Amino acid sequence: MNRRRFLIAATAAVGGAGFVMTAYPFVMSMMPSQKALAEGGPIDADIRPIEPGMLVTFAWRKQPVWVLHRTQAMLDRLGKHDQLLLDPLSQQPQQPVYCQNATRSIKPEYFVAIGICTHLGCIPTYRREVGAPDLGANWPGGFFCPCHGSKYDLAGRVFKDVPAPLNLKIPEHTYLSATRLLIGADKKAS
Repeated sequence: MNRRRFLIAATAAVGGAGFVMTAYPFVMSMMPSQKALAEGGPIDADIRPIEPGMLVTFAWRKQPVWVLHRTQAMLDRLGKHDQLLLDPLSQQPQQPVYCQNATRSIKPEYFVAIGICTHLGCIPTYRREVGAPDLGANWPGGFFCPCHGSKYDLAGRVFKDVPAPLNLKIPEHTYLSATRLLIGADKKAS
C-alpha cells in the first residue's frame, strides 16, 4: 500500500512538473515583448538642454511629442489673441484636467503636446516668428500645418476658420524633477 501511494505521488509530481514546463512557454508567449512595452509605456525625457524658444521632439507611442520651452515674451502673448481662437478656454477634452488652464501646461514655461494636426494627422511646423508675412499680421507665433492651412497658437489652441476642429492633444505627463519629464503617465500613475 505504501509503495502504491509513493508511485501515485511521484507520478502526480512528475505530471505536474511536466504541465508547468509545457504551459510556461505558452503563457510567456502571450505576454507583451520588451519592445512593445517600451513603445507603449511612459518615456523619461531630459529637458535640461532645451533652451528658451526651442522646440524638441520626443517619440512616444510612435507619435511625435513636442516640448517647447516658452520664453516670457511668448507667455505674455498667449492671452492677447483669444478672439481668433476656436476653443480659447480649452473646454474640449484634448488635455488632462491639470492642463486645462491659460497655458495648457503644468509649468507655464514648458508646453508639452502631441505634434499631430487634429484635422487629418499631418505634422505642423513650428513658426515662432510674430506677424509672419505668409501667415498674416495678426499671427502671434505657434504651429502651422502647411498641408491644409490649420493654425495653432503657442499653447496648441486652434484658430477659427481653419480645417482643424480641435486643439492639439496634450498627453498625460508629470515632472520627475526640474530637468526630467515623464511623458505618458501622470502623478497618480507614477
